[in-house]
Amino acid sequence: MRKLLGVFLSMTLAAGLAACAAAPAAPAATVTVEEAAEETAEAVEEAAEETEEAAEEAEEAAPEAEEAAADNFHIGIVTGSVSQSEDDRRGAEAFQAMYGEDRVKLAIYPDNFTEELETTIQTIVNLSDDPDMKAIIVNQAIPGTTEAFRQIKDRRPDIICIAGEAHEDLPEIGSAADLVVNNDFVARGYLIIRTAHELGCDTFVHISFPRHMSYETMSRRVAIMQKACDEFGMKFVLETAPDPTTDVGVPGAQAYILEHVPEWVEKYGTNSAYFCTNDAHTEPLLKQLLEYGGYFIEADLPSPLMGYPGALGLDLTEEAGDFEKILAKVESAIVEKGGAGRFGTWAYSYGYTVSAGLAQHAMNVINGESELDDIDDISKAYAVFSPGANWNGSNYTNADTGVKSDNTFLIYQDTYIMGDPGHYMGSTEVEVPEEYFTTK
Repeated sequence: MRKLLGVFLSMTLAAGLAACAAAPAAPAATVTVEEAAEETAEAVEEAAEETEEAAEEAEEAAPEAEEAAADNFHIGIVTGSVSQSEDDRRGAEAFQAMYGEDRVKLAIYPDNFTEELETTIQTIVNLSDDPDMKAIIVNQAIPGTTEAFRQIKDRRPDIICIAGEAHEDLPEIGSAADLVVNNDFVARGYLIIRTAHELGCDTFVHISFPRHMSYETMSRRVAIMQKACDEFGMKFVLETAPDPTTDVGVPGAQAYILEHVPEWVEKYGTNSAYFCTNDAHTEPLLKQLLEYGGYFIEADLPSPLMGYPGALGLDLTEEAGDFEKILAKVESAIVEKGGAGRFGTWAYSYGYTVSAGLAQHAMNVINGESELDDIDDISKAYAVFSPGANWNGSNYTNADTGVKSDNTFLIYQDTYIMGDPGHYMGSTEVEVPEEYFTTK
C-alpha cells in the first residue's frame, strides 16, 4: 500500500511541474492527474483481490501439506535379540516389512540387559534423535525402559512411548509411558491352573529365578497360582533354575533344565503340569516333558513358535509368518510324539502380536483413527496380526489401592490344547473371581 501511495504522489508531483512549465496546457494536465488517481485505485483493488486469492489458495493447500508431513512420520520398535526373544523380533520385522524400512526403524537391546543398563537405555533413547520419529514401542520393556522413556519425554514430548510386556513395576513404568500393555498375569494365573485341573493334573510346578520373582507381575501371578491351586485341590511347587542373563548364559540355563526335568517328573508324577517364566528355559522343558511325561499348558509368553520348533526339531521356514500352518505343523508333531492333550499354546504368538500390534495401534493413533487408551482399539490393532483369535482383558488394578489404571492394560488369548483334534479351552469366556484381582 505504501508503494502504491508513493507512485500516486510521484505522478501528482510530475503533473504539477508540467502544469507550471506550460500554463496553456493546464486543462489537459488536470485530466492526467484524475486518470492517474483512478488507475492507482484500480491497482490497489486488484492487488487486494490477488492477496485474498493467494490467502485462500494457501488455506486450501495447508491440509494437504499437513497430510504430506504426517505421512513422513517414523515408528521405532525395540526388542530383544532372536536368541532371547525371537517372536518379539519377528513381529517387529513383520511390521517393518508391511510398511517399509524407511518408515519403521528397528533396534535391539543387549541380551545381558541387566548388566548393560546404560546401553539399554541409550539404545531406546537414540531412536528419538530422528526428527520424524513419532512413536517408540519397546517389547519386552525390560529394566531401563522407564528411564529411557523419561529421557525421551524430556527432549521429545511429542513422541508416543509404548511399553509392551513391561518387566518393571506397572505403576512405575505407567508414570513414564503413554501406554503399557502386558499379558494378563492376573487372569492367566487363575486360568492356567484351572485348565491344568480340567486336564486332570494334580500338581503344578513353577520354574523361575530371583530376578523374575522380584517383578510385581510375576510375584503376584505366583500368589494367584498358589491360591488357585488351593481352590482346585492341587499341589503347588516352586523350583529354581539359573537366570540366562547371568554368567551361565543361555547354554548353562538350558542345560540345567534338561538335566532336572526327568528328576522332577519322577518326583511329582506324570500328572504334573509345568510352567517357566523365561523364554530360554521353554525349549528344553518341552523337549524333556515330551520324553518323560507331564503337561505344559502354555508358555509365559505363549506362541506355537515358543520352544516348540527346537524341541520338536521342526523346520518352519516354508510356514514363516503363517500361524495357521505353523500351528498345524507343530500340532502334528506333538501328536506323533504322543503328546496329544498334554501341550498347549496360543494360536498366534503373543510376542509377535505385541510387537506388530502395538506398532499398528501407534500408527492408527497418529493417523487419528484410534484412541491411545481404548482397549477396543488396541484389540483392533492386534487382530490385524491374529485374525480369528479371541482376546480378553481389562485395565490393570493396583493390588494395594484397588485403583484401576487408565493407561495400563492386561490382555490374553484363548488357550489351545493340541491333539487329534485339538481344541480351545474357552478361557476367554471364563469369569475370573474378583478376589484374584487384588491377590498378592
